[in-house]
Amino acid sequence: MNTKLKCLLLDDELPSLKYLKLLCQQIPEIEVIKAFNSSLDFLAQHADIEFDLLITDIEMPHIKGLELAGRIKNKAIIFTTAYGEYAADAFDLQVIDYVRKPLKLERLKQAIAKVSIWQRNTIPTEKAFIQVNSDKGKYLLYFDRIHFITTSNLDSRDKAVVLDDKSEITLKNVSFQTLESDLPSSAFCRINKKEIIALHIVAAFSHNEITSNLQGDNKQPRMFTLSDKYKTIFLQKLTL
Repeated sequence: MNTKLKCLLLDDELPSLKYLKLLCQQIPEIEVIKAFNSSLDFLAQHADIEFDLLITDIEMPHIKGLELAGRIKNKAIIFTTAYGEYAADAFDLQVIDYVRKPLKLERLKQAIAKVSIWQRNTIPTEKAFIQVNSDKGKYLLYFDRIHFITTSNLDSRDKAVVLDDKSEITLKNVSFQTLESDLPSSAFCRINKKEIIALHIVAAFSHNEITSNLQGDNKQPRMFTLSDKYKTIFLQKLTL
């Protein structure tokens, strides 16, 4: 099992970003998934990337690190900066650590070590269900009963959930983004624009197609399309 912390890096100064990445590559507890030198690029892409930790500069154009941290939920954040006056504000946001530049390997290692402690203390007991608005009224949707979720044929704002007994329930006016935030990340994955699947139904996959262990209408295994946009995170989740 891969237990490394999946890490994103952000610094608008390219030399600083390269140096930070070099230091991180010397820390075996983390895996650098992607490095950004633009806060706008980070904001545009981070929701589609599976990560545990963000190491980011504070003073950047377009959006400051403090504001950016306020937009990210349930992720560990370490600030790096040459400016000392931000320290109090950083800890008010419950940022894991605040590391002054120029960065040193041992100091960065200390900050990384705090992330694992933070995870153990903050990860809640996983819920077994969520309450949703459905065509049957208020409905308790148990995660272990879900096979897959797809866009409703009647109204694209609604989502059809296929359950383990082959029954179907329609969730009213809910986005895939909301569902992704509510479902356990380790057990579900969005695979294309119109579908989320439970990973336990995956039997095999190729570069653009998933074979499930579900039986389709033709008595053959049900197939799902795996789009390029979601392929990386799908592969990452299968290695956890």
